[in-house]
Formats: sequence, structure tokens, C-alpha cells
Amino acid sequence: MNIIIIEDEKPSARRLQRMLSALNIETDVMLHSVEESIDWFKNNKHPELIFLDIQLSDGLSFEIFEAIDIKSSVIFTTAYDEYALQAFKLNSIDYLLKPIDEDDLKKAVEKFNERMPKQQSVTLDFNDIKKLLVNPIEREYKKRFSVKVGQHLKLINSDDIECFYSENKGTYVFTNEGRNYLLDSTLEQIEAELEPKTFFRVSRKFFVNINAIKDMISYTNSRLQVKLNTFNEQDIIVARERVKDFKDWLE
Repeated sequence: MNIIIIEDEKPSARRLQRMLSALNIETDVMLHSVEESIDWFKNNKHPELIFLDIQLSDGLSFEIFEAIDIKSSVIFTTAYDEYALQAFKLNSIDYLLKPIDEDDLKKAVEKFNERMPKQQSVTLDFNDIKKLLVNPIEREYKKRFSVKVGQHLKLINSDDIECFYSENKGTYVFTNEGRNYLLDSTLEQIEAELEPKTFFRVSRKFFVNINAIKDMISYTNSRLQVKLNTFNEQDIIVARERVKDFKDWLE
């Protein structure tokens, strides 16, 4: 059986590899990002089955399928049960909620094996998946964040946040009062906690609040520069590959 794992967290990928090995299934290829996966699929024969993490270090995994016509069967792996995962099952073999359970993994592989004689591949509608990821159903998002100020904890309401950003390996929240606070989480970790109608990731470094946007200016290489009401510590540039989605988000 030809199988690959696409997972940005290497310890999770190795754990899944060991669990599959216990089922006598060997996986020699493990990919860890959208960019790496696209390059691999361009230069290699596509596998029968992909274990696919939804959120990768450099974007959502559906971006791989927008760039490459892949017909492989897919078993999703995700840490977010709030998404409409049942809908994924209409187009994929199954999904596994992290941390992956051994029995669930075995059942998912058995389901794949049962389908193989009848169906060699499953075509996924990743536009529908994208809509579900951008607009998850009945999801409760974080309304406040706690930060340490000396020996004290301070609560910051999401409505009072202009942006989140990373700098020098730290993650910061910037408020409409013009204050910076260091967070314990990474941007990737807080991404699933943010209301997608309010916050947008314009680049690897920045999430911006739509209510804090003061101006938008054309920038070099088909990019956009975003000006916020208060934040002026550094330029906020919408990455070129995110400009279209950013404009759609604004509407």
C-alpha cells in the first residue's frame, strides 16, 4: 500500500508512522508543509492514500489540492472537532481527531481497504472544504485572552485587539489602547480560536482585526499595505498569495 503522511508537527507525524507500522503499514514519505507537499507531488507518483493534517505550518492543506490535481484517497487528521467534519466524510475515507486513537486508526484503514476494490481513488471537492474551514458551523470563538503583566493576569477582550503579530520568536497582541502584550501561544495555536469574520491572517506574521483597519494602500509586487487605527510599529503587508482572499474577506 502506497501511503504518505502530511503533518506539520514532526512528533505527531512520527507517532502516526509508528501506529501504522504496528498495523504492518509502512510509510516512507512524510511531508510537513504546503510548499513541500506541492513540490513533492509535482515530482513523484501520487499515493493511494494520504493522511492529511488540515492546518499546516504555512497554510491550510486544501491549498495543495488547488495547486495539484490529486486523486488520492484521504484520511483527515485534525485537532478541531468544531469544524463540520461529518461533511468531509462524504468525500473522504474518514477523519481522525487528534490525539489519534489506535482503534479509530485501525477502523479508518479497514474502511479504506474495503473501498479499494470498488474505488481506487476519491475526488475531493476542496472548494467546499475551504468554505467549511473559513466558515465553520456553530463554532464558539475566544472572546478574551489572558496575558501576564508582571505578577498579574490581565484579560483583553477580542473586540479591543487591533492585531496579533510575531516578532523575534515571540507572539504579541496589540490593543486599541496602543499597548503590546506577550502571549504564551504561537500564531498557529491561536488561529483556530479567532473569529474568521473579524480576524484575518494577512501574512505569516500578522492577524488583523477588520474593525481596526484605517486604510489600505497598493504595495509593490501586487501586494497591499494595511494601516490600522493605532498600530504603527512596523508595516503590515498582505502577502501576494493572500490578497484575493483578503479582498473577499473584506466584503
